[in-house]
Amino acid sequence: SNFIIKQWYQRRVVITAGGFSFDNCRRNAFMEKQGITFPTARKTGTTICGVIYKDGVVLGADTRATGGSIVCDLNCEKIHYIADNIYCCGAGTAADTEFTTRMVSSKMELLKLRTGREGRVISALRMLKQYLFRYQGYISAALVLGGVDVTGPALYTVYPHGSTDKLPYVTMGSGSLAAMSVFEDRYKLNMEEEEAKALVCDAIKAGIINDLGSGSNVDITVIRKGEVEVFRPYQVVCQKSQRQGDYTFPRGTTVVTNTTEMVPFSALQVTDEEVMEL
Repeated sequence: SNFIIKQWYQRRVVITAGGFSFDNCRRNAFMEKQGITFPTARKTGTTICGVIYKDGVVLGADTRATGGSIVCDLNCEKIHYIADNIYCCGAGTAADTEFTTRMVSSKMELLKLRTGREGRVISALRMLKQYLFRYQGYISAALVLGGVDVTGPALYTVYPHGSTDKLPYVTMGSGSLAAMSVFEDRYKLNMEEEEAKALVCDAIKAGIINDLGSGSNVDITVIRKGEVEVFRPYQVVCQKSQRQGDYTFPRGTTVVTNTTEMVPFSALQVTDEEVMEL
């Protein structure tokens, strides 16, 4: 009887392997061979950056959210809260960046409650890179992580595949090349806070002007030891222009070529009725 029970148990236990499941990838490859076309991913656009200055970190981002050639949101918030001393800028798919940072923020709060200490930037970095590496780039989240902890100010980039960089100034997104040109020209060590804010603002403005996927306003978050200051917006770059003319037309401007009389539903009569039995 024990042998029968063991066989019954083995037949019903599903052994799941760790990591990402590529079953749908094989399915999609098979369907593509059958001539089925799939919808393509929409292009996203963003300019995000960060810089370390004398007393902390300054993060910056634009506020335009795009889906292909359509501007979906003029005032999208791209600088996400991770902890009281850590913030994260997100580029890529808005939903992926929002929920990835929200998940890590929750884990950082649990870590703080368990240890009784303020979270470190490297802890959030570890959670982000391990989570993104697990999905092999299928989570479209390119991040700029910055904060101030017991070790001082820290600034990292996290790529969608899980690789990371640690640099004194970083840029990400479709407008990153324009922003990086501003940093490489004007960055210097031990900058004052106002210098750092102006540098980040100009870097984001360069991305807004030179990249169609970036636009609207400049958001800035300044992280100091024991204090965070959020500027939303810090500067409005793309202001909506005023209409120059009057676009209202008088009634009768368009010629009516055909009319159809609408019969009200109450005037209809039922001539035949059939009831179906299930």
